[in-house]
Amino acid sequence: MDTFKQRFKNTAFVRLFAFVKIPLLWWVRPTMMQMSLDKTILKIPLSRRTKNHLNSMYFGALAIGAEVAIAAIAVKTIADSKKPVDFLFKDFQGNFLKRADGDVHFICDQGHGVKALIEKAIASGEREEAKFNSYAVVPDKDPNAKIAEFTLTLSCKLRQKKS
Repeated sequence: MDTFKQRFKNTAFVRLFAFVKIPLLWWVRPTMMQMSLDKTILKIPLSRRTKNHLNSMYFGALAIGAEVAIAAIAVKTIADSKKPVDFLFKDFQGNFLKRADGDVHFICDQGHGVKALIEKAIASGEREEAKFNSYAVVPDKDPNAKIAEFTLTLSCKLRQKKS
């Protein structure tokens, strides 16, 4: 895990981006536990905001976590590049294995691939796409047991200057 200072900085980065661009993400109060190209871990707490009528995490909150575990690296890579790259997720596949009955950690270990895709889009100027995986665990119950697995297609393109 990252140091407290690094977690605070990464969490502030994600929450500020969310507040300005994606208020629904801000609403679930994500915390970046770790953010690197090797592994990203995003925590979404099980709270009144995120739980369903069965006291497990609501499908929408799970989808947000799956997306942001991948998107955080894309946003950071784009910010570091100082290039106007637009990205979105083209499709979403989820396999829900167990109930999310605690705070959920969303994990992506494909940051190098995300960075390579962004760099490819910058170099080519064309729309580039690739599939990336993330998964979720409830560390308080069993940190090694996946409760869900996700596959999302990230699509990105260098924004063209309008004439």
